[in-house]
Amino acid sequence: MVDAEATTLTDRQVEVLELRERGHTQREVADRLGTTDSNVSAIERAAEENVEKARRTLELVQTIRAPVHTTLPEGSYFEDVVDEIYDRGDEAGIKIDYCRPELYSHLFGLLEPHTSENRLDTSIRIGITEGGEVELFTEMP
Repeated sequence: MVDAEATTLTDRQVEVLELRERGHTQREVADRLGTTDSNVSAIERAAEENVEKARRTLELVQTIRAPVHTTLPEGSYFEDVVDEIYDRGDEAGIKIDYCRPELYSHLFGLLEPHTSENRLDTSIRIGITEGGEVELFTEMP
């Protein structure tokens, strides 16, 4: 088993995730660990929540560490998001690594769960790296 000490996961969460990734059912994992399948389900759910928090933490740090960043408020139109990215890149002398259609596609994939009627349902932080990559961090709805 992998040592969980340097992660946000507990040893038990790592153990359950490893067994589940090997194809074991929750019942099989429960029998092996001497617990119930509902407890295994709870451990697995908590592990997935920890993984999601770690992923979001990394997104936030990457956005904050980008040399250019700004926050667009809830209600901003999608077109304004694209314009803001190009404007902020121009101000900093950074060439955005996407042509307009590519940027739309990139943003649409990332922001689709956070938009309706071409407007943001939540505020977003935008970071632009020295290489012109666009990093995003969305507030949870």
